Amino acid sequence: MGTAQQGGGFEMLIMLAMFAVIFYFMIYRPQAKRAKEHKNLMASMSKGDEVLTSGGLVGKITKIAEGNDYISIELNTNNEVVIKRDFVTAVLPKGTIKSL
Repeated sequence: MGTAQQGGGFEMLIMLAMFAVIFYFMIYRPQAKRAKEHKNLMASMSKGDEVLTSGGLVGKITKIAEGNDYISIELNTNNEVVIKRDFVTAVLPKGTIKSL
């Protein structure tokens, strides 16, 4: 009569390999690219750069502490905050603060 097909393990391995490839290209690779770009951004910051933080603050870097991961950001002439360097999401073009 009808016999069950043997060798279903090979098809399962092919399907798992396809899922691994999809996982790599759809999830891992873009995340690793974003992490690398953010690391380069952290390394390229310097005093006087205008930055945007993850909390929505826009300010100018006044001091970068070399021994730790904290920076001072001047929000206006009266306010200055100290934040962790990782919370900077973007370095803005010069003159952005004056145009706001």
